[in-house]
This record gives sequence, C-alpha cells and structure tokens, in this order.
Amino acid sequence: MRELVVIGGGPAGMSAAIAAYESGIRDILIIEREESLGGILRQCIHNGFGLHKFGEELTGPEYAYRYEQKVHEYGIEYKLSTTVIDITEDKVITATNASDGIFMVEAKAVVLAMGCRERSKGALNIAGARPSGIYSAGTAQKYVNIKGYMLGKSVVILGSGDIGLIMARRMTVEGAHVKAVCELMPYSGGLARNIHQCLDDFDIPLKLSHTVVQLHGKERLTGVTIAKVDDERKPIEETKEFIECDTLLLSVGLIPENELSEKASVKLDGITGGAQVDQNRETSVDGIFACGNVLHVHDLVDYVSDEAEIAGRSAASYIKGELAKKAEIKITRDEKIRYTVPQYITDEADVYFRTADVYKNVTLTVYKDGKAVYSKKKLKTAPGEMEKIHLDKSVIEGAEKIHIGLECRQ
Repeated sequence: MRELVVIGGGPAGMSAAIAAYESGIRDILIIEREESLGGILRQCIHNGFGLHKFGEELTGPEYAYRYEQKVHEYGIEYKLSTTVIDITEDKVITATNASDGIFMVEAKAVVLAMGCRERSKGALNIAGARPSGIYSAGTAQKYVNIKGYMLGKSVVILGSGDIGLIMARRMTVEGAHVKAVCELMPYSGGLARNIHQCLDDFDIPLKLSHTVVQLHGKERLTGVTIAKVDDERKPIEETKEFIECDTLLLSVGLIPENELSEKASVKLDGITGGAQVDQNRETSVDGIFACGNVLHVHDLVDYVSDEAEIAGRSAASYIKGELAKKAEIKITRDEKIRYTVPQYITDEADVYFRTADVYKNVTLTVYKDGKAVYSKKKLKTAPGEMEKIHLDKSVIEGAEKIHIGLECRQ
C-alpha cells in the first residue's frame, strides 16, 4: 500500500507530488509514461513561462527543471517509461513497463495529472486524400524542437490556439514561409500576447472566421483550399481561396486525457472534458484528485502548478484524515460563461472560468441564493484567457447555491 500515487510526471504531477511532500507525506510514487520527467514542457523551448510563479521568464525546459530538481532533492520516487492501463474506484492502479512487466499498486490517495492530447485531422472531416505533410501543432513542435527535423518550406496553420501561434513563429524562424493562420471562430483561441509576438511581429496574416475545406495532393500536400465561414460556421462557397503549401499544421483544440478517470468511475464535466471537482480538486471518487490539463485546459503553466499544489496538499490532508466532508454548494453560471472549475465548493475558493465569446465592458456578478453579493468590472474578456474570482467565507457561509453571471455592453 502506497500513501500517494501521482499519475503523470509533467508540471502538474511534479507540483502535486512536491506539495504533498511538503505537507508531510513521504511515501509518494510518480508514474510517467515518457522517458523523462517534464511532460510537454520539454519541447516548449520558447520563453514566457514562470512569470507568475517565479517572477522571471523561463523556457519550458527551464521551468520543468525547477520542479525536477525538487523531486530529486526530496527523494520522491518515480517510474519512467511506465504506462498506467487501469485504475479502480478503490485506488488500485495497474501499470506496465519493460523492467517490471505488469504490476499493481494500491494507494491511499491518487492524483490524476495525465495532461491532454490534441485533436487530430480525423476529427475535422476535411475533404481530400491523406497526403504527408499534415501534423498536429504539438507533433510539429516535437519534431522541430527535440528531434531537429524541418517539416516543410511553405506552411498553413489551421487554428489559432497558443501552440499554433507559437509554431507559426517557430517555423518562420527556421526559414519556412507561414502563409496564413486560419481560425474558424471570429476570435483567436490564444493569448493576446502570443498573437502580437508570434503573428504581428512576423507579419503572418490571421484569417478569422476561416477554415480549410479541401486538401490537395496525393503523396505530399501541395496546397489547401480555405474559405470564410458564416455565422453558423459553414463555408461560404464564393470565398474559397487556394493556397499553395507543402505543410498543414493543426491547432484545433486540446482534449483532457481522461480514459483512466472514466475507468475509476470519476464523473466528468461535459464542457471541459475533465473531472468534476470541489475546491480541493477532489473528484466524485473519494481520495482521487485531479489537476492540470487533465482537469481543464490551461493557458499558463503557472496556473497548472498553482492548481496542482492545491491537489497535492489536499491529497496529503486526505491521507492524514484531515480533509473534512462538508455540504456541497453547486456553482451555476449563465450562458456567457462556458464552465467553472471547481464545479462545486464546500469552503472559500478561487473559481476559474472561461467566457463563451469575446465580451467588452463586462460586469461579473456573484449571486448567493439569488441575491447579488459581489461584482467586479472588466474592460474585456475572451475565451482564450482564463479568468479567476475569489469566493470568500462571507459569500459561502449559509449558501445553498452560488450563481455567476456576466453582463456586457458591447
């Protein structure tokens, strides 16, 4: 019986393990399927990480190394190149690797930190053959930054998520001609700073309300046809435009890796694709916690670390029998807010959320059992930027339901 098992050795998993250790738990095992700790940050060689957490700009590998050093310093055990294939509600984990074969570990508490994966071309239903030269943006990032391969000379990017924006700049720096970044929505899905630093600074056009409707080429991609879309996101025939290119990168969304969560009967949120959790990041299954991109997709890794620390400390409290159960207060929201994390609370907490669209002159209001108890104003919100609001004890005390509303004057 292990006290704590953390599934995933990326920034979330390491942060959670370190927080649990600093809360007094010593019997910790991190299980990571890759050959190194660090997760996706190993291939994110650009800077911009750590501004909130460390007050300085770090590259992805530098940020991950800060946590890896702590893991080594504390002597936290980890298994690399190890794949978890099952987890039960009773927190029995089945995993496999080359040296141990198939083995089982029973844990008092589990932290899920498996991260997320990219949507593939198969999910998009784009007409055309299956030529080479089509990559997800994350795969392209791995090939260029870790393996040292150049993928093509003439590039179109579909989707303006942060990875797509960063790869537009990266491919340009490596000598490719990025002809366009096409975005289905009327707004970018990435951070404003990445739009400026990755597109504007390199004169790369961002075509909003555009998508790829046709792939050309049989053996190798020779071009794509793009088109503007209407309000229902359907291509407008007369706006079709052919762009010659040999490479298409897809940055069309991230999906939390929750297959293991489902095996453990964890309830998932239909919007985030991640687990439903309380402010301790405890899931619907007693003693199983979730954090990082397996819970909901974050825009900053600093927030991943903050959230993982909550999960790690809470798991430690659970193991020590200090995590008291209280009545749950459900958080509801209006249609302008896509989701909240946590979805329900038992005590004061920071609540993270994303808006459903770009809104200007916003007033955010918190209602306690139908009565407005808090409000704040913002000039602008966007789906690509995570928002946060703190619900203190004065809001929580005696509440049966908390509702978050958003009003805007466009």
